[in-house]
Amino acid sequence: MAQKKDQTKTSSFETVEPIGSRVLIRKDEDKKETKGGIRLPDNIEIPTITGRIVAISAEIRNSEDIPLSQYDKVLFNPKGAIPVDFEGDNRLFVVDVENVVAVFRKS
Repeated sequence: MAQKKDQTKTSSFETVEPIGSRVLIRKDEDKKETKGGIRLPDNIEIPTITGRIVAISAEIRNSEDIPLSQYDKVLFNPKGAIPVDFEGDNRLFVVDVENVVAVFRKS
């Protein structure tokens, strides 16, 4: 019986669904090396502000004016991003659509 109580206390979320004009973005890994091949010390990283859209809100899904969809690679402004404590490495962020500044498309 005690084991069942512990399992319910430590249960985690299965999904995170953004609400309103927001998307859920998995931020790309920070770079540990410059483009020229210089390896950076472990305490210094080049911050990235790119990532993939993991989930979109129903409002965005139903809007023809917002050209975003799940799995798009995007450039976003991290100042308005809200971190989601969902994974150990904490790379998930809820981002307002206004803070998504570019979408990478293949031509």
